[in-house]
Amino acid sequence: MSTENTAPIEAFVHEQIACWNRGDKEAFFAAYRNIATDKLLIEYVGKPEADGWPILEDMWAQSQEKIEVEELLMIAAGDEVACHNRNNILGTDQAIETVELYQLSSGSLRVRYFIKMP
Repeated sequence: MSTENTAPIEAFVHEQIACWNRGDKEAFFAAYRNIATDKLLIEYVGKPEADGWPILEDMWAQSQEKIEVEELLMIAAGDEVACHNRNNILGTDQAIETVELYQLSSGSLRVRYFIKMP
């Protein structure tokens, strides 16, 4: 088990979720730019990994007004975090469950989303 300081990546995960939930697009993207200073890669597991910036833009445009994220569990080790989030679909009693993996390495952030639809 890593004994490295997990505070930076944990703070990032909490910050980007808080920005998402309050609808602050500028702060949401700033959180990603501040941690992914070199490269951002995102993978919806089962689809190819790709440049994360257009994926985030699409995610925001398609889902931000419809989803509120509830953090259920975070496990951090070194520069990696695994999260279980419940993405509550506003106006319904449905939610999308996700397990999200964040890996930071020399200014590059790799994100993998495992998604369970309702």
